[in-house]
Amino acid sequence: MARSLHQLVSSIFLLFLLLLAAGMGPRMVAEARTCETKSQRFRGVCVRSSNCASVCQSEGFSDGNCRGFRRRCFCSKPC
Repeated sequence: MARSLHQLVSSIFLLFLLLLAAGMGPRMVAEARTCETKSQRFRGVCVRSSNCASVCQSEGFSDGNCRGFRRRCFCSKPC
């Protein structure tokens, strides 16, 4: 009886390790890189990112954000 209990516990532990290892495998997630550049048309101090984004969209970019100590508008798009 003790041997069959030991085999059962060992089997459950081995199954647990296999399930754990399957969840820790490499995950292939495709992420597009983002290209960023300073806006050529935005003038002044960038206070609102929504203003920056609208200027960037007129330049052909998908988004824009205010960044840095000097608060500049940077445009971004997937590469």
